[in-house]
Parts: sequence; structure tokens; C-alpha cells
Amino acid sequence: MHKYLFLIVGSILFFSCKKNDYSLNTNIQPVPKLTAPLDNKYIKLQPTTSATTSFEWDQARAEDGSLVLYEVAFDKEGGDFSNPVARYTSDGGGVQNKLTLSHKDLNSIAGKAGILSLATGKLKWTVFASKGYNIQKAAETKLIEVERPNGFAEIPADVYLTGDATEAGAELGNALKMKSTSPGVFEIYTSLKNGKYHFTDRNTGTPSTYSLTGNAVIEGGENAQTTGLKVCRIRLDFNNAASNVTTITSIGLWFAPLNVMQCEINYAGNSTWSIKSQPIAFKQESWGRDERYKFRIATVDSDGNTGSEWIGSSNADNNRPTSASPLSFWYLIPISNNDQWNYCYKFAAEADMHNCDINLYFSADKNYTHEVIVK
Repeated sequence: MHKYLFLIVGSILFFSCKKNDYSLNTNIQPVPKLTAPLDNKYIKLQPTTSATTSFEWDQARAEDGSLVLYEVAFDKEGGDFSNPVARYTSDGGGVQNKLTLSHKDLNSIAGKAGILSLATGKLKWTVFASKGYNIQKAAETKLIEVERPNGFAEIPADVYLTGDATEAGAELGNALKMKSTSPGVFEIYTSLKNGKYHFTDRNTGTPSTYSLTGNAVIEGGENAQTTGLKVCRIRLDFNNAASNVTTITSIGLWFAPLNVMQCEINYAGNSTWSIKSQPIAFKQESWGRDERYKFRIATVDSDGNTGSEWIGSSNADNNRPTSASPLSFWYLIPISNNDQWNYCYKFAAEADMHNCDINLYFSADKNYTHEVIVK
């Protein structure tokens, strides 16, 4: 019994000593040379394409020949990398002595370094090699010169409208969400009264803010509405830092059989236009009663030019709707063809010779649509 206990205790002491005698060798030689791109290389950024730029360097050497990990750091032209604007693990999870960055990423880095849209500026870069807790900065640094496109480096996922000039007031939690119509493009149909307003990327905390200057979107700032109540459509394109504010003077029901604007539909707030108890009478033709309609928006652009836009069906022709008709029948679709007949909706049969409520909804959280309620 004592013999076996001695062997066990001896084994534990032996392996404990061996373990304590072992020490990790973290000695490395830093990256000696950055090889690509060439110093001060000019890069015209194209963030909306699949364009990339490769950063390459000679390998760092571990004293024991084991694996070294790499991280590329970017800083302002005069920075010392004590607080770099961005850091990226190299390709292959940090193993390869190469980093492939998209122009979208480089555009973001340039923005963080204070290079403005459409401006040209320089970024400094270097490589940090590490083994365990030993991190060594490369023996040299290099510069790249980048030209940023118009637009924002960081495009918000959501955009809100807020301020005392808006329908929801200045409380951030009540900010009005704008509809995303395509990547980086947002719009809202709303009204503005006299007061201040701006845009944010969220309705909680401390969001990023944006405002308009001329036909551009800029970071920060605030706008003022000073000409009284205005019903409008606001569009923001963060891809190109562009904005468009169109005043909507009226939306009318266009009755195709008579080729006339039959009535004006009033703005009711909350991105909704509505008319109550509007008499509807189809037009008698030799072949039957014609019930086709669509909508016309009268507008004034930011330069004061008047115009009109048409909203109708996605189909050039339609049947009369029934309770089984798909929701898409009612969707409001911009149409460029403004002839008398095409891309019209049709009233349901029961609307003929009755009063109807007609509501148009330009809500941010669903497809733009409308309804006709027979009284």
C-alpha cells in the first residue's frame, strides 16, 4: 500500500516539476517591410462596386518557429497608432500576411479619419504582429491616398424625422420612421409646420443626426420650416448625400372615362390622404359602365417648379375587385404613362351610384396602398 502511494506521489511531483519548468517562448521579430500597396499609392474609392485593395507585408518571425498572428492598423496621416481609427485582422483569421479590404471598408476608414465626401486625403497604415501577449509593431509605416466618392461612409439602416416642426414633435421616442425604398434611400410623406427638424439613425439613446443643406444631406445640423404648414415628400439618398423635398399641393382622383380630376383628396395627417362620402358614378358606354380611375399628385419642387406625378396600378388593365382580390390590387405604384386609360384601377361593382370613403396610405412600415369604402 505504502509502496504504491509513494509511486503516485512521486509521479505527481515529477510531472508538477516538469510543468513548472516549462515556459512559453513569445519572442518574435516584427514585420520588417510593408510590400503593397506602394507608399502614397492613389486609390479612387468605388464603394458601390466589388472593388478591393490588398495590403501585404513580409512575414514576422517567431523565435521558436511557431505561428504569428497579424493585425493591420489605420490612422490619420499624422497619427502614431496609439489610438488608430480602425484595426482589421489579416486574411485567414489573422494567419496570412495579407489583408483584403473592400472599397466600402476603406471609405468607412477614410470617413473616420476625417476625410470628407468628394475629398482626397491620406491614411497611414502598419501591421502589428503578435505571439501570445507579445505584440510588435512593424518596422515601417506607409501611406495611401484615397479619394472618397459622394455619399456617406456609414449608411444608416434606419432613418427617422424628428423636431418640433414635425407631426410627432421633438420627443425622440416619437420620431417618425422613414420608409426604405432601396439600399441607402429613404422617404416620408408628411407635413411640416413652422419650427425645427432634423433626421436621426434611431429613436433611442444618442443617435447620429443629419440635416439638409440645399439638395444635400450632411451630418449634424438642423433645419427650420418658416413658411407655414407644408405637406411634402422628403427623400434622402445617403449613397450620394442627396436630398429632395417636394411640396405636395394636392392629390386628386382621376376618373378615366371623363378624363378629368373628379375630386381632391385632402391630407389627413399621419402620411394619409382621405375624402369622405365622395359620390361615385360610373360612365355609361355602349358596351357597359366604365369605372376606371387612378391618382394624380400636383407638386412643387425645391426650385419652385410645378409639376404632376401619377399613381396607379402595377397592371396596365384590371378587372373589378372583389373580396377575393389580392392586397396588391390596391398598391399605389408610381407610373410614368399618364394616358387616359392605362394602369388604372377599377371600382368594385357596388361602388356605382354610391358615396365612398377613399383613403390613401403612404405608411413607412408597409407597401403604399389605398382603400375604397362603399357607404
